[in-house]
Amino acid sequence: MTSTPPAVRSPRSAGNVGVAADPEPRVDGARVLRTVEELAWFGADERGGVSRLGFSPADDEARRYLADAAREVGLVPTVDPAGNLIVRRPGARTDVPALLMGSHLDSVSNGGRLDGAYGVAAAWEVLRVLAAHDTPLRYEPVAIAFANEEGSLFPYPFWGSLAVVGQLDNPEDATDVNGASLRRPLRETGGDLDRTAEAAWPPGSVGAYLELHIEQGPVLERAGVTIGVVDAVVGRTIFDLVVTGRQNHAGTTPMDGRADALTAAARLVLAVESVARDRKLCAVATVGVLTIEPGVTNAVPGLVRMSAEIRDNRADRLATAEAAVLAEVARVDSAGEVDATVRAVTRFGPVPTEPALRDVITAAARELGLSHRTMPSGAGHDAQIIAAIAPIGMIFVPSRGGVSHAPDEDSDDAHLIAGAEVLLRAALRL
Repeated sequence: MTSTPPAVRSPRSAGNVGVAADPEPRVDGARVLRTVEELAWFGADERGGVSRLGFSPADDEARRYLADAAREVGLVPTVDPAGNLIVRRPGARTDVPALLMGSHLDSVSNGGRLDGAYGVAAAWEVLRVLAAHDTPLRYEPVAIAFANEEGSLFPYPFWGSLAVVGQLDNPEDATDVNGASLRRPLRETGGDLDRTAEAAWPPGSVGAYLELHIEQGPVLERAGVTIGVVDAVVGRTIFDLVVTGRQNHAGTTPMDGRADALTAAARLVLAVESVARDRKLCAVATVGVLTIEPGVTNAVPGLVRMSAEIRDNRADRLATAEAAVLAEVARVDSAGEVDATVRAVTRFGPVPTEPALRDVITAAARELGLSHRTMPSGAGHDAQIIAAIAPIGMIFVPSRGGVSHAPDEDSDDAHLIAGAEVLLRAALRL
C-alpha cells in the first residue's frame, strides 16, 4: 500500500463536467477501477485488507476525498446531518424525482476493497457521465454514499439509509462498541446528531434507487454469468444469547457437578446451525460471536455471550426459523444445568426488488451483450431500506471464489467495468 493518500486529480487531467460531443454515453472503465483502488488506501491495514469502519477517521477521510474529487470535476457534494455523502449535477433539477444510485463506504474489520466502495465508485462515474451529456432524463440522477451500512464500530447497521427513509430509532443514544457517543465522530464528518431527522427525503422525492454491488457469493462465477439481476434482498434476524452457568475450579470440580456455560453454549451453536443445515427452515444460520468468562484454562466457564443470525428470502420461513431458535434456547434453559436467555435485537424482513427495474437492468445487460440471470441476494444492502420510500433495483457482478468480508475479496476488472456499464444503461433507460 502507498504511504500517502492518492492526490485528487486536477480538472485538466480528469475532465470537467460539461456537455460532451460523443452521442453515445459510456463509462470510463479505467477511471472506475482507479477510484476503487484509491478508496482502498483509506483504512488499508497491515493484514492486507481494508478496515474502514463507519465513522472512523479512515471512513471520514474517504468521504472527504470523494467530496473533493467531485468538486474537482464540477459536481456538487454535500453531507447530510446523518453523515451521508450526496453528489448532484450542477444545476440539478428539483422539479422531478431523483434517480438515486450508490452504496456504502464503510467496511468490516479486515474486509475487502470492493464491498460497498465499488458501488459508490460506479455511481460517481455514472453521475459524471450523465452530467457531461445533454441527455433528456425523466429523473434527476443523484449519487450517494450511505454512512455506516456495516455497523462494525457503531453497531447501528444501515444508519445512513435508515436516516434517508426517516426510520432512525433513538439516534441520540447511538454509541460505539466501547460506549462512546456518536456525536463527535458524526460532527467531524459534517453531520449533526441533533438534526438527523432532516436527512429524511420527502415522500415522492425518490423515483427509483439502483445499487451496483459485488455478489459476495459464488453463484455467478460458478455459472459463468456476468450480471446478476437481483429479485429479492434477504431478510435477517439477529439474536443476542446469554448462557449463565457456575464458574468453578477446572481441576477440583467433578464432571457430574458442573454447570458449564460453554458446553451448553456449544450445544446452542450446533442447534442454530442445524436450523438451516439439517432442518432446512431457513437459507443460512450462523453464530458469529462467542465471548467466554472468565476465559482461562483452569476455570469452568460461568458465562457465555453469543450472537446468532438467520437469513432467508421468505418472511414465513424466517419466522419459522426464528421460532425454532427460541425453542432451542428454551430447551437448554429448561434442562436445569444453566440459565439461557435470548433476545432478537435486529429484524429486517426480506424485500423484493421492483419488477420494472429488473426488466430495465435485464434489457441493459442484453443490449451490452452480457450474460445475466435473476437471483436473490444473500447479503443485506441499503437497497432493502430504501425500498420503504422508492422502487429498488440491484445489479450484481461475480466475486472471485465467492469471497467477501475478507482481504481476498476480488472481482475481474472486466466484470467491474461491465457492471458500471449496466448501471449507466439502466439509468439511461429510466
